[in-house]
Amino acid sequence: MNEDQDLLEKGLSQEAISAQAWAEQQDELARRTVDFAATHTSEVAQRLATAGLRPEEITGVASLQRIPVLSKDSLPDLQAENPPFGGMLAVPVAELRRIYMSPGPIFDPEGGRADAWRFAAAFRAAGFRPGDVVLNSFSYHLTPAGMMMDEALRAVGCTVIPGGVGNSDQQVEVMARTGVRGYTGTPDFLRALVELAASKGLPIQLERAFVSGGPLPESLRRSLEKDHGLRIFQGYGTADAGALGYECDRRDGWHVAPGAVIEIVDPASGRALAPGETGEVVATVANDVYPLVRFGTGDLSALDIEPCPCGRVSPRLQGWQGRVGDGVKVRGMFVHARQLAPVCESSPGVKRYQAVVRHDADKKDQLLVRVEGDKSAIDPEKLAEALRGALKLRAEVEVLKEGTVAEDSPVIVDERSWD
Repeated sequence: MNEDQDLLEKGLSQEAISAQAWAEQQDELARRTVDFAATHTSEVAQRLATAGLRPEEITGVASLQRIPVLSKDSLPDLQAENPPFGGMLAVPVAELRRIYMSPGPIFDPEGGRADAWRFAAAFRAAGFRPGDVVLNSFSYHLTPAGMMMDEALRAVGCTVIPGGVGNSDQQVEVMARTGVRGYTGTPDFLRALVELAASKGLPIQLERAFVSGGPLPESLRRSLEKDHGLRIFQGYGTADAGALGYECDRRDGWHVAPGAVIEIVDPASGRALAPGETGEVVATVANDVYPLVRFGTGDLSALDIEPCPCGRVSPRLQGWQGRVGDGVKVRGMFVHARQLAPVCESSPGVKRYQAVVRHDADKKDQLLVRVEGDKSAIDPEKLAEALRGALKLRAEVEVLKEGTVAEDSPVIVDERSWD
């Protein structure tokens, strides 16, 4: 799919082309991606055949909506039926550099191409430059976020400190002693690090941050920038699709990332919606290892097609506006009802359960799993340990008297407010 990679490289400098040229590139990217995926993956070939379509009938972005959307929530079952990648892999497994496992579980492949997830353009737009020392606090363990950002930063020419998740004391120490100028990770962890450094009197030199994996309320952005002298940029992507959007210096929405065709669709029908209408973010992504065609992310947003003063010609996603499915993101990781079920339902004594996501006093995500049943048989510590293994997140367990959780209550309740 080398010709498609050429299109990606052209798309890295969106300021240098006209809106018409960009739209023509998008049509060509859509056409080539569908043709490549139909030829190299059984999943897309079968989806087209079921819809009575031939690849050559997809001539651009407008005709993509003839293809049924593939929901992210369907991937666990799809991969279980046809392991390990559900017929979506375009190369033999032996050609992959790495395999990751995201919550679901969902397996994600990494090919051999540099910056395979296409986040380098986002870091350049955020002002990261060759020679910058950057702390990467995304997880390097099983999930791909850490390597996503690591590879992109290396493509920009930055020096990366692989901080990963946790170990706050060590991370602020390395920031102070190595002159870290940039950060990438979740917004909440950024706040925790700069506040910890301030409390310890450590002279960190952090200038800019690229955050993802969690909401960035404007109140938090203003607070961090005013109190700590930072410049914060936000990006958007998924473990499956890589970069889908990023902020420019104007920070007024997320520019559609190079290599991705983004549609906003009605979640029920898959019909493309007009600019400004809220719907599901559906991505078609050129990738010679894992091409995606009309991949439904489950995230809700809208498109702004008004010209951006920065000069980039791509439309902008108007931020994250909720979820279509039952997944809730907690500390950068998705939590689904299907992950809770096997753990809670097999735990001795548990008859009913509910997960509650809330903010603590410091606006940090907190996951509480409330269970009820035979109190004498329920072991909260063992259940919390089992949940951590399944969710890759710490969860508190609270044992309630029977009848507290209504029978028709949702399995996951999100009580967080963002401002």
